[in-house]
Amino acid sequence: MKRIFTLLIIACGVLNAAAAEAKRPNILFAIADDWGPHAGAYGTKWVKTPGFDRIAKEGVIFKNAYTPMAKCAPSRAIVLTGRHLWQNEEAGNHMAVFPPKLKSWPEVLMAKGWHMGITGKGWGPGIANDADGKPRQITGKPYNKRKAKPPTTAMGNNDYAANFTDFLEEKEEGKPWCFWYGSTEPHRGYEFKTGVEKGGKKLSDIDRVPAYWPDDEIVRHDMLDYAYEVEHMDTHLTRMIAELEKRGELDNTLIIVTSDHGMPFPRVKGYAYHDSNHIPLAIRFPGGMKKSGRVIDDFVDFTDIAATMLDYAGIAEKDSGMLAITGKSWRPILESEKAGQVLAERDHVLIGKERTDVGRPHDWGYPIRGIVTATHLYLKNYEPTRWPAGNPETGYLDTDGSPTKSLILEMGRKDRNDKYWKLNFGIRAAEEFYDLSVDADCVYNLAGESVHEEKIKSLRTRMEDAMKAQGDPRMMGQGKIFDEYKPTNGEGFYEKFMKGEKPNAGWVNETDFEKEPVQQP
Repeated sequence: MKRIFTLLIIACGVLNAAAAEAKRPNILFAIADDWGPHAGAYGTKWVKTPGFDRIAKEGVIFKNAYTPMAKCAPSRAIVLTGRHLWQNEEAGNHMAVFPPKLKSWPEVLMAKGWHMGITGKGWGPGIANDADGKPRQITGKPYNKRKAKPPTTAMGNNDYAANFTDFLEEKEEGKPWCFWYGSTEPHRGYEFKTGVEKGGKKLSDIDRVPAYWPDDEIVRHDMLDYAYEVEHMDTHLTRMIAELEKRGELDNTLIIVTSDHGMPFPRVKGYAYHDSNHIPLAIRFPGGMKKSGRVIDDFVDFTDIAATMLDYAGIAEKDSGMLAITGKSWRPILESEKAGQVLAERDHVLIGKERTDVGRPHDWGYPIRGIVTATHLYLKNYEPTRWPAGNPETGYLDTDGSPTKSLILEMGRKDRNDKYWKLNFGIRAAEEFYDLSVDADCVYNLAGESVHEEKIKSLRTRMEDAMKAQGDPRMMGQGKIFDEYKPTNGEGFYEKFMKGEKPNAGWVNETDFEKEPVQQP
C-alpha cells in the first residue's frame, strides 16, 4: 500500500510538472532598429504595417511605451537586464563592454532548457564576453544562414523569416522556445527616394513634418525612405506570424513587437526628447488575455521586459542568477479586461543618457536624466556647455548622417540663428521642460518661466528620489564614471581628428564635419 501511495505521489508530481510545462507559452520577441511609433495601428497613414496592426488588433497596443535610453546598445542592455542604464555600469554607454556580472534573460532561458535563438541584431555595438574573456550568446544562438535579395541596396540581405523557420525546424518536440527577431531596419543608411520610387508613396502622404525639422521635399523623401524600411521589417513579421499559424502554434505564442528607440534622424536618435524615447509596442497572446483589441495608457518601459519574460517562462527572479530587476511584469496588464489606465501607479517613466558616441574631447558623453508623464517632459542636462549632438568639428557624431541632417547643417552654416539648426544641434539649457499636451515635438522650452517653477521642482524631486533609490552614480556626484569607461570603438576620436588623422566615421557624411569652429549664437 505504501508503495502504491508513493507511486501516486510521483505520478501526480509528473502530471503537475507537465501541466506547468504546457502553460508556458512560446515567445517571439520582435525588436526593430530605430523605429518610432509609426504604424497603421497608431494612425500613421504613410507607413503600412499589417503585421504589427494584426498583433495590436488581436492583442493589446500601448500608447505610452518608452525606452529609457534612445541609443541602440544601452537601450538593448536595458531590455536584456531589466535594469536602467545608470544601473548597468559600462553597458549604460554606447559602444561599450557588457559586464560579465550582468546576466541576460535569454541566457537564463537557455540555462533552463529553452530553445533560444536569434536572427539579425541582438545587443551591440560593443563587447560581451564572460569572465574568462570568451564571447557570450547574450541574445541566443544565431540563425542567419538564409539570405534574400533586399528591396534596396541600403538594406541587409538577411531573410529573417526563413531563418525563423530554420529555428523552428531545429527545436525539440515539446521543448519551449523563444526567438529574438532583431530587424536591422529601419536603421540607416537608406537609398534616397526609394519610398517614392519603389514603395509607391507620395510626398503628400505625410500629414505633418515634426516642428523641429523644416517641411522640405528632402525631409519628406527621407521620412518616406524610412517608412519603406519599416515596411520591410513588418513584411518579415507578417511571414513569421503566417509560419506560426501554419504550424498551429500561433495562439500558444506570446508575441511582443517593439523597437529599441525612435527614428534615426536629427533630434530623435541619441537625444532624450519625447520622439527619442517613445516607441511602438503591441503584444498578442490569446491564451493569456481575457480581452483583446485594447488600447493601454499605462506607462511602461524596457526595464519591464526581463521581468515579463521570466514571469511567463515560470522562472523566479531569485532562481535566475540575474542582478536585481528594476522593472515589473506586464502580466497584470495583459490579463486585465480593462483598457486605458489599468494600473494607476504606472503614470510615468524615467529616461536618461550618457555617452552615445565618440567625437567630444576625452570621449565625453552628454549626460541627461529625465522624467516623462502624460502631460510633461522634464530634462536635466548635467554638462550643458558640451555640444549635445557631438562636436561640430568632428561631424556631430551623435546624429547619423542623412539628407535631413545635411539640409539642416547647411541652413545653420548660412545662419547660426536658424531655428532648425539650433533645435537640432545647438547648445542646450541646463534644464528643459515641455508641455506635451500642446508641444509633443518639444520645441518650446518652458523651464525659464516662473509660472512653471513648482511643477518643475516636483518632477525634478520625483525623478531624483527614484534615481537615488536605484543607485544612480550621477545622483551621488559620481557621474564622471560614465565618461571614464573606454569606448570599444573610436577611442580618442576627437584628439586624433584634431591632430590631422582621419578616424573612421562611416555613420556620418563627409560634409557633416564643420570646416571652421562654430560659436553658439
